[in-house]
Amino acid sequence: MKKILLVGAVLAIFYYLNREPAEIRHSPDATRDAPAADVFDSRSSGTLVSGKGRVTRVLGDDSLGDRHQRFILELDSGQTILVAHNIDLAPRIEALREGDRVEFSGEYEWNDKGGIVHWTHHDPQGQHPGGWLRHEGRTYE
Repeated sequence: MKKILLVGAVLAIFYYLNREPAEIRHSPDATRDAPAADVFDSRSSGTLVSGKGRVTRVLGDDSLGDRHQRFILELDSGQTILVAHNIDLAPRIEALREGDRVEFSGEYEWNDKGGIVHWTHHDPQGQHPGGWLRHEGRTYE
C-alpha cells in the first residue's frame, strides 16, 4: 500500500511540474509587478510579483524533480510566503540565514498559507518572464 501511495505522489508531482504554464496575468502598473499581499487577498495565481521581506525560516531543499532552495519570507505587511528558487537553473544563495533581507521577483501561486513565489530565475524556454532574488547586493537569476 505504501508503494502505491508513493507512486501516486510521484506521478502527481511529475504532472504538476510538467503541466502547461499558467497564463500570466500582470498588474497594469509600469513595472508589471504586483505586491504579494494584493494577489494573496484576491487569491490570484500565475501573477508576476515583486517585493522584499525578512527570512523567518530556511527550509531544506526540495529535491523531487528540479531542485529548489526553499525559505519563508515575512513581508513588511506581515504576510508570509514560501520562496521556491530553482537551483538547477540559478545559483543557490549560499549564505542565506534567518533574519536576512531578500528582495524577489517571480511568479506567485496562491495557497491559504500565504502563497508560493517561484520562477525566481530565467526561463531557458522563454515561456515565463525572468525572475530574480537579491540578497546582500547580489542578484541570483
